[in-house]
Amino acid sequence: MNDGDNQYKTSERITLGGGCFWCLEPVFRSLQGVSEVVVGYAGGSVSDPSYQLVCTGTTGHAEVAQVTFDPALISLEEILEVFFTIHDPTTLNRQGHDVGTQYRSAIYFHDPGQRAVAERVIETIREEDLWPGEIVTELAGLETFYPAEDYHQAYYEKNPHAGYCQAVISPKLAKFRQRWQDRLKAEPA
Repeated sequence: MNDGDNQYKTSERITLGGGCFWCLEPVFRSLQGVSEVVVGYAGGSVSDPSYQLVCTGTTGHAEVAQVTFDPALISLEEILEVFFTIHDPTTLNRQGHDVGTQYRSAIYFHDPGQRAVAERVIETIREEDLWPGEIVTELAGLETFYPAEDYHQAYYEKNPHAGYCQAVISPKLAKFRQRWQDRLKAEPA
């Protein structure tokens, strides 16, 4: 796939792991050009895992957000630039107080073109020394994506006053909105 092919695509998907999927979802839902975000599990060895099973760390799955976007409105490069500013890609199997293999930094590409874009973005981040430390983001082809249980979908939107949402997600979302305000969807009137 070359960059010129994007003008004919109406949507594209990328699957990203960057800690708790509750944190990823509201960020990507806020971006112009993103039409859908579904949280779930990828990168593991157990078919159709449950949240409880994934949390044991024995399935090999990461908590992920599968982001559907219009490449005519937002590029994969921009999606990945946001991704690398909303989580720490230098901590192995950890984001803040969330610890375990399910919280690893991961990009599950859907085709070779996405892999090439991800490799370029990671190399640029390394060259620009944006993070102190080695980038440990897993880069792998998506084999299977399992949507998480319904109560995890739009979790922040449904539970904005829950403790985790107030203590972890709200500050992360505020920081994201300040940094990427020119790329946010218009607020409903």
